[in-house]
Amino acid sequence: MIEITFDGGKVVTAHTGGHQIRTDQPLDNGGSNTAPAPFDLYLASIGTCAGIYVKGFCDNRNIPAENIRIIQTTIWNKEIHLPASIKLEIKLPPDFPEKYRESLINVANLCLVKKSIANPPEFIVDASYK
Repeated sequence: MIEITFDGGKVVTAHTGGHQIRTDQPLDNGGSNTAPAPFDLYLASIGTCAGIYVKGFCDNRNIPAENIRIIQTTIWNKEIHLPASIKLEIKLPPDFPEKYRESLINVANLCLVKKSIANPPEFIVDASYK
């Protein structure tokens, strides 16, 4: 379960697993810009999810991951204000073993966040009194 609280201004916080994930809105949307906007966290979850798979792949093969970077680029559909495509480019250091390059791409594609987007869940929104 994740509990969402409203913490003043446009700050909305998710409480999950002993952590607090604060969000805010940018200044031009009435917020104070004290934290990422929810959609920014959504986009970041895609890259960080792929990142944890890449890190695990490297750890299992004793390949240092410190110099690997993932550059995430979003192309927007301006008509509907939603992403049209999201590109994850894994930047490898020169000493990364070429024999693992394609496998690394494949493992990044296993990301659960990406799979959830590709197979969206049903959303059920309800309201009840305390």
